[in-house]
Amino acid sequence: MVYETSSIAIAVFLLMVAGTVGLSFYLGARARSSHGYFAAGGSIHWFVNGIAFAGDYLSAASFLGICGMIAFYGFDGFLYSIGYLAGWLVALLVIAEPLKRLGKYTFADALASKFQSDGIRTAAGFSTLIVSLVYLVPQMVGAGALVKPLLGLAYWQGVALVGSIVVVIVVTAGMVSTTYVQFLKGGLLVLFSLILTVLVMMRGVEVHPEGARSNPQRITVDADGAKYVDGVRLGLKESERNVAPVGRVLEMADGSTKTGPLGPVGYLRAISGSRIELSSPAKKSIEDGRPVVEYAPRVVDGRAMMAPGNLPTFQGIRRAEVYPKLDFVSLMLALFAGTASLPHILIRYYTVRDQASARKSTIVGIGAIGFFYLLTLYIGFGAMVSGALDPSDSNMAAPLLAKSFSELLFAAVSAIAFTTVLGTVSGLIVAAGGSVAHDFVAGMLRIQLNDSQMIRVAKIASIIIGGLAILAGLAFEGMNVSYLVGWAFAIAASANLPALLMLLFWKGTTKQGIIAGVVVGTLASLFWIAVCPEMFKTMYGLDPARAWVPFSQPGLVTIPLSFAVIVGVSLASVEKIEDRRE
Repeated sequence: MVYETSSIAIAVFLLMVAGTVGLSFYLGARARSSHGYFAAGGSIHWFVNGIAFAGDYLSAASFLGICGMIAFYGFDGFLYSIGYLAGWLVALLVIAEPLKRLGKYTFADALASKFQSDGIRTAAGFSTLIVSLVYLVPQMVGAGALVKPLLGLAYWQGVALVGSIVVVIVVTAGMVSTTYVQFLKGGLLVLFSLILTVLVMMRGVEVHPEGARSNPQRITVDADGAKYVDGVRLGLKESERNVAPVGRVLEMADGSTKTGPLGPVGYLRAISGSRIELSSPAKKSIEDGRPVVEYAPRVVDGRAMMAPGNLPTFQGIRRAEVYPKLDFVSLMLALFAGTASLPHILIRYYTVRDQASARKSTIVGIGAIGFFYLLTLYIGFGAMVSGALDPSDSNMAAPLLAKSFSELLFAAVSAIAFTTVLGTVSGLIVAAGGSVAHDFVAGMLRIQLNDSQMIRVAKIASIIIGGLAILAGLAFEGMNVSYLVGWAFAIAASANLPALLMLLFWKGTTKQGIIAGVVVGTLASLFWIAVCPEMFKTMYGLDPARAWVPFSQPGLVTIPLSFAVIVGVSLASVEKIEDRRE
């Protein structure tokens, strides 16, 4: 049985949430000014901020999505980790110190610092809102997936629960509480991932005695999120029908049945030499108005799982067609360029005192994030052979792996994963709410606001954005969160990074060029996503071959487009200015 509520899990979860909300109320007293609310008064120590960077960045996509991808598709999931980590080089070498020097509250501050343009603030505020909302979607999807084994709630209830708790966190203390929640969550996530990795290697690899499974599972998802297995409603009690777990070793290369404890290299070698049974969707249909998915067993070779090209979206790497390869390159480009463009990452540079602190906190963040991503490789492969995977939900791989060891570890890992969602969503909503108050109301509309009024506007905006995030999370139920995050990175990389780089390194950049680049980058990437093959297949239920664009990841087209627009419009606007002078 995969899903059964546990009193231990509920207790640990409630304790974690109560502690998070309590910390938020306690720290709320320190956020009386707008600088305190939006940027924690610039008083955060660089080490705390570095771990908070890791907390911000190690979102539901990193912990739930990547581990799930590795568990079902092997090395392809780890490629996301490589892309996420590589993007921090841009943040460290290019963005960290200049951004701290140029800004005060938001990303728009940095862009508008040279020209003091309301148009730039509006465009940057618009991109911040869009990226934040798109990035919020996978966090809410991950939250909905987590509450099922923890509390026995429906998917929609979990999404609503997260949205409500986050709004409370944000409106009580803003960036102060968000920073310390991220600091605690980032440290706990790395610690428990290390514990889980050690347990995985101590367990080793073992051949499952029952051999291969022959019967597929028919899993139905009702309109209210309830699951049915072979026509019987998924139960929460031991005596009721449940999802049969998958992921087991059928045989090992040397003919043995159990390895015993292994080291890091030995564990990967053992996985590589094994034949493993997993599960994948084999048939989809509609019965009595409900979608039915039949999950059939599939046997994979461990050596093949150590190479790229197993994930459906990456299979084109092994084929002769050009477009699938371009899709992969486009994703990697977005992950590399998107990190230094995410609003909730950028605003964290304003929470430290000076440029040196910004640089040091980035280095600490890179160390913590890189170590965690290395651990996801072992957590993912450990889940692959644990016999505890839910065939219908890859996002639950890491928590269910923990459950295969003990209820207490499952409770702790799930609660930390849930807090991961809370922390990341809090940072995103603070960034979006601050952008509304600072860039739109005070900047574009030129409404004079004192500190208390600006904070009030940001809190109202945060409540609205939280509601929109809940609705978006419900709409994208079932999609792997890492795939959704890839789109958020592509939008951020297309809208924000070109404008910031051109402002820093090309003296010919004009305010008109920046405005045009941000707007075109945002709208072009949104349009590409809306008409791409993945959306046609997953959201619209249409033949992906009918999509308007040839591949699903927009970065390869929209990032260069944004650079080109900035250059072209800047050159044209300079000529117009010179003509007027003549």
